[in-house]
Amino acid sequence: MLSMIGLVGGLALLIVLTLRGMNLFISAPLCAVIVALCSNVPLFTGDVNFVSAYMDGFASFVAAWFFMFLLGSLFGKFMEDTGAADSVARWIIGKLGRQQAVLAVVLACAILTYGGVSVFVVAFSVYPMALSLFKDADLPRRFIPAALAFGSVTFTMTSAGSPEIQNWIPIQYLGTSPYAAWEVSLVVAVFMAIFGYWWLRKLINKAVANGERFETREGDPEIADRKLPHPVSGLVPLMVVLTLSFLFHDELKQNALIIALTGGVLAIAIINYRYFINVSSAIAEASTGALIAIGNTAAVVGFGSIAKITPAFGEAVAFMTSLPGNELVGAAVAVSVIAGLTGSASGGQAIALPVLGPHYIDAGVNPDQLHRIVAISSGALDSLPHNGYVVTTIRAICRETHQAAYWPVAAVTVVVPFIGLAMAIGLFIWW
Repeated sequence: MLSMIGLVGGLALLIVLTLRGMNLFISAPLCAVIVALCSNVPLFTGDVNFVSAYMDGFASFVAAWFFMFLLGSLFGKFMEDTGAADSVARWIIGKLGRQQAVLAVVLACAILTYGGVSVFVVAFSVYPMALSLFKDADLPRRFIPAALAFGSVTFTMTSAGSPEIQNWIPIQYLGTSPYAAWEVSLVVAVFMAIFGYWWLRKLINKAVANGERFETREGDPEIADRKLPHPVSGLVPLMVVLTLSFLFHDELKQNALIIALTGGVLAIAIINYRYFINVSSAIAEASTGALIAIGNTAAVVGFGSIAKITPAFGEAVAFMTSLPGNELVGAAVAVSVIAGLTGSASGGQAIALPVLGPHYIDAGVNPDQLHRIVAISSGALDSLPHNGYVVTTIRAICRETHQAAYWPVAAVTVVVPFIGLAMAIGLFIWW
């Protein structure tokens, strides 16, 4: 009982502290200590202790993602420093009109995500263009994280055919394909895209009607009275990233991003070299930004590592994976809750599927339907305030606060996927 109180209490405290803007390098390990103490996990001694478990999670994330974060940050900073991002933004505004600035950001993220670029890296890549678009359209910048997240982690990340890991993990447990239940997936993805965009636009329009406008901040790129490169020079590097990621994804999986982002960084540097304001400063700022972003995310991953070794977590997983009633509903609840506890969509799947997969397959559940439900449900509660992607996008990339930016993010990345999940379950049951 004490272990469960510690797990739920530690998670709740982490969410509250994150929303209040406390430094994650302090709040995440602090909350993890509370969880460990309530579960009698020793802090320093024994084969399994707090320090080793927390740092294993922290270090493993850094080891797996450091080059992607660094190259993604370099790519975004080069797009910003050369003026390529602003050039593309002005071209889009000229073609589509200022009222389509949000749509342009969402589509850019969706194309890169469905093309195989990691959702973490997409935010780095598109943010400079999003900043320029929102500035030209005079829209409140606190909605940029929501636009980036909506285009990256909703209707693209968990849809049939997506190369993102959240659509591929179920394959090894269920023997399905990435196109599992594509008919229902297509219906749900279209609904989430239309409804989510409508809701995001409504939130932004309400803020504008209340007097909110774009606010320039210290550190924003200076673009006044500056010669900008041709818009194509900003689009070509994006296409290089997309193409290389697609070509090498099947062979190299996650490591394909290293090749893709290296190609994108070299492309932007070569094509727009004479437009750099200060290449040394850009590299320094990108490196620092990457370290802060990956550190914040790793700190939260460390909390999840502690949560997973507690008795309460094991009990919660056992309970969630044995819920009575409709199997698809049970799977959706289990994966959603576990993803929320760990702050990770892929983590929720990896923990639940070894138990859920054999159990429900033996019960006669259609593997393709189970695949799609697991994928969609993993992308809902994973976007709670402590989620690594949410923290990185809001704080490290967009330099916003959770208090100002999180609630629009929650609307389009928690509520919208939940509605889509309910729609998918209904279609599978009654179709």
